[in-house]
Amino acid sequence: MQRYSILWADDEIDLLKPHILFLEQRGYDITPVNNGTEAVELSDERHFDVVFLDEHMPGMSGLEALSQIKNNKPNLPVVMITKNEEEHIMEEAIGSKIADYLIKPLNPSQILLSVKKILENKRLVIEKTNLSYQQEFGKISMAFQDEMNHEQWAELYKKLVFWEIEMDQADNDEMADVLEMQKIEANANFARFIIRNYEQWLNDANAQRPLMSHQLMKRKVFPELGKGEPVFFVVIDNLRYDQWKVIEPTLSAYFSVEEESTYYSILPTTTAYARNAIFSGQLPSEMAKSSPDLWIGEDVDEGKNNFEHEFLARQLRRNNLNIRHSYNKIKNLQEGRDLADTVTNLFQNDLNVIVYNFVDMLSHARTDMAMVRELAPDESAYRSLTQSWFLHSPLLDTLRKISERKAKVILTTDHGTIRVKRPFKIIGDRNVNTNLRYKQGKNLGYEGSKVMEVPRPERLFLPKINVSTSYVFAIEDQFFAYPNNYNYYVNFYKDTFQHGGVSMEEMIIPIIFLNSKNVS
Repeated sequence: MQRYSILWADDEIDLLKPHILFLEQRGYDITPVNNGTEAVELSDERHFDVVFLDEHMPGMSGLEALSQIKNNKPNLPVVMITKNEEEHIMEEAIGSKIADYLIKPLNPSQILLSVKKILENKRLVIEKTNLSYQQEFGKISMAFQDEMNHEQWAELYKKLVFWEIEMDQADNDEMADVLEMQKIEANANFARFIIRNYEQWLNDANAQRPLMSHQLMKRKVFPELGKGEPVFFVVIDNLRYDQWKVIEPTLSAYFSVEEESTYYSILPTTTAYARNAIFSGQLPSEMAKSSPDLWIGEDVDEGKNNFEHEFLARQLRRNNLNIRHSYNKIKNLQEGRDLADTVTNLFQNDLNVIVYNFVDMLSHARTDMAMVRELAPDESAYRSLTQSWFLHSPLLDTLRKISERKAKVILTTDHGTIRVKRPFKIIGDRNVNTNLRYKQGKNLGYEGSKVMEVPRPERLFLPKINVSTSYVFAIEDQFFAYPNNYNYYVNFYKDTFQHGGVSMEEMIIPIIFLNSKNVS
């Protein structure tokens, strides 16, 4: 067991011998001194894991010693000990970044708790996290054996995300591999669940089915209109549930979460299909039929999301909503800054839609840019990168300004992503689409059944370019690769974040209702 070294400075150090003996019996090495000057000198010359400083010592005071120790070794934990409970003393010590603050008279348990909190916190948190996850592991695995519905799948996915983030925060690698294997098993079972139920969800009005992309605005957004405050509907493209959970603490300074829930993205889980479905209130084949002037098919080499604002306008008219509204798409940093500067002008509208493309650009950039690829080599790093981006983004500035006035904020996404690891060989002609997680075309060739086959696209409300068009969706963590470029595809795309197929990460996505904390 590692032994820790503690420097303890107190002008009455002899009176503290029982406490020192108590700590030494528990494996800590204590160096006692009776003045602040010696504490500063020793802390500079030798290594200590923590310093105890009495606040009131003759000569150099504890606060003065604290300042010099922090100047020399800013990362050395210091515990301030004092008889003085005056608020300004506490504030000065806390402002100097002390690790803890103890009030005399001391008791042994109080001291031991402080030491453990500072020096052994990581080990204790890891041990507790491991034990708690081990207890939960069996319950999660048993759930796979049951016939779960869409709500239970969403809850199970949220549990897995909870444990991923717990292990991130504890910097815990010990159980990470076990959790990853359990998540792989969950996704395999989830894919079977989707293959069995997805078609029925779309065709049977009496089926127990989740809220889906094309129902989102009618069921969740439109009911919030007309309540005396503007509604801001913010769609952060490609935002997974775990990414929402890591940006939530930042938003908590400005908003309280009124409701946190999930909905299911339609297939394919791509911007062209899922996001257009949100704004049109229709499924893809319905969009292609009712709005041929807006729908851009796979056979056309053109942007698939250039008409979201018009899809939105038509959905509003179809629902007899004669309201003032705006549509704002943010594709780069400057557009984000411009929105943050002018967002207060939007409060005159009943509904303001803000589409933020950055997370989508980040995930695609990961496959194109070596630097981003290095920054996000795994799920934990991808979450961290999202958190860092959000903290410094114009989107946070925009939301902060919205929080200063009375408004309803609904935060969501159109689909998530999954880190793909296993290539799946497929053959198609040159007209087949390029997405790595689903293929649309005729005469698609592949071996094996580890895919979701859609021989009748009309049953999934998917457009058909010709009579023999079919769709194939990748499941779990697979990605499609052509045999003639197989090694290129495998080397270039393995361990990148993709979307379009069937997985919990892509399909079970957040929708959050936020209330401002800052409106007087």
